[in-house]
Amino acid sequence: MNERYSRQTLFPAIGEEGQKKIRKKHVLIIGAGALGSGNAEVMTRAGIGKLTIVDRDYVEESNLQRQQLYTEEDVFEKMPKAAAAEKRLRAINSETDIAAVITDATPDRLEELVQTVDLIIDSTDNFETRMAINDISQKYQIPWIYGACVGSYGMSLTIIPGMTPCLHCLLKKIPIQGMTCDTGGIIAPAVQMVIAHQTAEALKILVEDWDAIRTTFTSFDLWGNQYTNIKIAKAKDDGCLSCGEARTYPFLQNENLMKTTVLCGRDTVQVRPPAKQQLDLARLSKQMQASGYQIKGNPYLISVEMKPQRIVVFNDGRALIHGTKDLSQAKAIYNRLLG
Repeated sequence: MNERYSRQTLFPAIGEEGQKKIRKKHVLIIGAGALGSGNAEVMTRAGIGKLTIVDRDYVEESNLQRQQLYTEEDVFEKMPKAAAAEKRLRAINSETDIAAVITDATPDRLEELVQTVDLIIDSTDNFETRMAINDISQKYQIPWIYGACVGSYGMSLTIIPGMTPCLHCLLKKIPIQGMTCDTGGIIAPAVQMVIAHQTAEALKILVEDWDAIRTTFTSFDLWGNQYTNIKIAKAKDDGCLSCGEARTYPFLQNENLMKTTVLCGRDTVQVRPPAKQQLDLARLSKQMQASGYQIKGNPYLISVEMKPQRIVVFNDGRALIHGTKDLSQAKAIYNRLLG
């Protein structure tokens, strides 16, 4: 066994056989922010065979306080988080196959991405995506690990299709739907605690130690010195549309998917085009410069100053409209620029 993982294989619950299993597995991480970057680093250092990271955003200065893979250079270059994470992770472990996917985790994209996946780790910041992950998990029988944090508070839950209630079941029983990010700020220790819970559960799943899986919904408040575990087995709902007997996977339906979204905790709206496209960013950049706009970009995106707003356009046609939370205004700006 590779000396690199010797300390991990000395842990009896993993051992050399567990390490071999880890090496053969594929983990999908949705979101490359605070939780995503931390989860990705632990999985890479643990020797996962393949890691796919999906994220729709780019690195900003406010991320550096808690998003451990990124640097000031990434901020200056406006690097997409998934691309910046891929570069750093390849430098950490060249043995791991790492794929960065710079896109929104829509149901259609999730359907494409999960075909060879053994585990999904939730590192997103919105329940629209989480519920789609939940339905994908149930449809394809793939375990997933929920995680969220805000302020000094965090929570985690391991969902195993066929064994545990799903997130849709629990929303009727546990008040977790308000947990995104927004007004309370965030401290890095809360992020690290959620990562610790998620990655510990991930390793259990990857080595197939099913008896060790935590069967409770865990939450904590590090500042308030509180730690809670809630038993969830009785929350299983046979009538649940996501995991019940007559399941319809409602959160995978395109009609339930917003085309404009206010990003969590930011004065920013994402506008997603109605159909897949591939923009020629170099050509668009020249057009914008000819119109008198200030442009900054890289191979993945361009940033256009349209004061008082700033628009960041990705090559998949998505745009982040900074400086507004008005969905109608954001859509109008998008149409003016790209329509």
